[in-house]
Amino acid sequence: MPRLLLLILIWVPSMSLAAPYSIVIHGGAGTILRDKMSADVESDYRRVLSSAVKAGHAVLAQGGTSDDAVIKAILVLEDSPLFNAGHGAVFTHEGTVELDASIMRGDDLNAGAVTGVKRVRNPILLAQQVMLNSPHVMLMGQGAEDFAKLQGLELVDNSYFHTERRRRQLQRVIDSNQAVAASEDSSDEFEVQKFSTVGAVALDQQGNITAGTSTGGMTNKRYGRIGDSPVIGAGTYADNQACGISATGHGEYFIRAAVAHDICARVKYQGIDLRTAADAVINDKLIQLGGDGGIIGIDPKGNVVYTFNTPGMYRASIDTSGHLDVQIFR
Repeated sequence: MPRLLLLILIWVPSMSLAAPYSIVIHGGAGTILRDKMSADVESDYRRVLSSAVKAGHAVLAQGGTSDDAVIKAILVLEDSPLFNAGHGAVFTHEGTVELDASIMRGDDLNAGAVTGVKRVRNPILLAQQVMLNSPHVMLMGQGAEDFAKLQGLELVDNSYFHTERRRRQLQRVIDSNQAVAASEDSSDEFEVQKFSTVGAVALDQQGNITAGTSTGGMTNKRYGRIGDSPVIGAGTYADNQACGISATGHGEYFIRAAVAHDICARVKYQGIDLRTAADAVINDKLIQLGGDGGIIGIDPKGNVVYTFNTPGMYRASIDTSGHLDVQIFR
């Protein structure tokens, strides 16, 4: 009996020392209203969000890296036609799809990004390869696709990304003489205005934070327009000493405000908590500029934050206690 008691006393403390880990994802922010979304569409979104966050969390639970967890979650979102990233991304004015993505890790501040790619099936994988296997941070267009070939990534015809729903959306925007579609919309067919991103932020058991973001940009975009998603410090940022951030919204404003970096800098240098820092940037600074959107974030303790100044944001998380949270509306 004394020997058994000794074993219990040794074993129990070891269990309590398990390092925290958590993950949070988003699928875009905007005018997402409950009364404009059918029950079936809402169910579809909740199902994919849940699948994506669970896929990333499974990596963390097995002791995997935050890099791999973020990639795993974003791949689910890129492969779903529901979100503006990968398959199902929005059209440019010319009727093609151009994709952007970025990833950053907080231990060494290494990062990779791609923009304007048209044939890479999963842009987040290419961003990861830029981070891991090149001396650069951002590659664009044909050069990025040439690099993708060298890394053995899957290339597809641009038609792989096309969906009829997005084509109807482009036509509506053109017919309404809008320059671009600049907000998320919750109608069942998503034919009005919709741009967004997908993203994920994770903290692993080694204490490392990684953030990643992927997007098709704005409907009807022209002239090689690039938003915040591939811009490190605007749409994506991670620092183990502060936080990890993935953003979604009107990219031009997020670039001007350096949203992702600004939030992390406030946490790091002002000593304020992540929620307070995010609220100051998203609900004050960004609004003053005229921008809308939101962020997801995680701090070094694994605390999860969603902050947005729009009626809704597709989002999900699994916190340090293992609690699953999937939300769409405010």
